[in-house]
Amino acid sequence: MESQMTKRAAKRQNRESYDDGKVRRLPVDRGGWSPLGANDEARDQGYLKTIKPKSDGQAKLLEAINSRSLVMALGPAGTGKTYLAVAKAVEALEAGKVGRIVLSRPAVEAGESIGFLPGAMEDKLAPYLRPLYDALSDRLSMKRVGHLMAEGLIEIAPIGYMRGRTLNNAFVVVDEAQNCTYVQLKMLLTRLGWHSTMVVTGDPHQSDLLPGVSGLSDIAEKLEAVPEISVVRLAEQDIVRHPLVASMIGVL
Repeated sequence: MESQMTKRAAKRQNRESYDDGKVRRLPVDRGGWSPLGANDEARDQGYLKTIKPKSDGQAKLLEAINSRSLVMALGPAGTGKTYLAVAKAVEALEAGKVGRIVLSRPAVEAGESIGFLPGAMEDKLAPYLRPLYDALSDRLSMKRVGHLMAEGLIEIAPIGYMRGRTLNNAFVVVDEAQNCTYVQLKMLLTRLGWHSTMVVTGDPHQSDLLPGVSGLSDIAEKLEAVPEISVVRLAEQDIVRHPLVASMIGVL
């Protein structure tokens, strides 16, 4: 038995030392090389990009967000209302202009009942808040989003949780505002605190509420008379999704 082991060791040694200029053993790095570098823990991938408007309407929206504390962005689906608002919120947080981001969205049952969804109330509301997570993940890595949410620097909450609060030093984005009543929108707008920016986005023609219940159009018309508030109305030519979206919006 010992002689067999000796023969195997000799054969292995011969293979390792064999080199005729054509066959060579590849070097084995015992140090655990990683494509991320020596310190994997400290490295985090970022997705921040330069925000560039793709239409005149988007350019007006970005200019309004830069110059006003309260902006209302109204327009059809695919015009980039939510994306631009969240992108500017991330930009302001990364630049230290605000201390936190607050994203809010109504949890409206569009023909479906959340009572049949599994889990606790937070789990039932998760599908309604998912579009905000998607917009965030396009600007930041999900790992960083998780860290910022754990630290309280990013908060995503239904509109029902906003009553009674004062949002100071924050960038607030209210998405799908067409599904808010007049009273709800009035409550939301009066949450604005010092050193804060609020962007309200929505499409008055796609409300999931009963006819006449949405307060977005009435609120926007009244606020257009206030010089310090910008109401930006996007149109079909501002749609940046598939060209069929603009065609469908024109006929539906």
